Amino acid sequence: MKYTSSTTEVPDAPAVPRHVAIIMDGNGRWATKRFLPRVAGHAKGVDAVRTAVESCARRGVDYLTLFAFSSENWRRPEEEVSLLMRLFVTALEREVSKLHTNNIRLRVVGDLSRADQKLQGMIAAAERKTAANTGMTLTVCFNYGGRWDIMQAVAQMVKAHPGASDFTEEQLAPHLVMAYAPEPDLFIRTGGEQRISNFLLWQLAYTELFFTDTYWPDFSAACLDEAIASYQHRERRFGRTGAQLAEKTN
Repeated sequence: MKYTSSTTEVPDAPAVPRHVAIIMDGNGRWATKRFLPRVAGHAKGVDAVRTAVESCARRGVDYLTLFAFSSENWRRPEEEVSLLMRLFVTALEREVSKLHTNNIRLRVVGDLSRADQKLQGMIAAAERKTAANTGMTLTVCFNYGGRWDIMQAVAQMVKAHPGASDFTEEQLAPHLVMAYAPEPDLFIRTGGEQRISNFLLWQLAYTELFFTDTYWPDFSAACLDEAIASYQHRERRFGRTGAQLAEKTN
């Protein structure tokens, strides 16, 4: 299916967001607050991922995208990065069959070349196993950066149109790593920070932003409902005036 950009066409504004994107922040601080090692917060965060997936599927969300590891996260202490890689492997081992049983499709996007061969193989196998599923699509962004995404898309676009000097959004869009999904309706960031941190820079152009102080391990179904309720009270104008929207609904 082809999806258009919110800056070229006015998209639908469904009552339940079709696509939710989340930065899962606060795992380390959750652990530190409890005098636990940071890895304990990351492990607890996996449980919150399971809750978010189940909650979004039940509420009719078609696409859920999670920022699991950014291209900047390699700057963290080597021990923490190594533990995060092992957690990712463990999560794939434990969760893929459950996703498949529940008809959820898994996609992993980002520059996967920095993952070791075992992890790359597990990702490919998980995607193959769930490829035909028709329920919610769960996307995990791994070694992903919004600027990297745009740059790799530009490189592919130029390669696909040799000799061209003028380009359009429609020519670029198919080369973005999430071209298979509509732009997010709702963006959520946990942990109290209020920035998008190089996440889906192109795709978040007209997304509604929701920030919460709740650390990711504590993010519950009720927290998701709070974010969706906030989204439902937004006036999604996409460049139009409020009067135009009122006229359209009358």
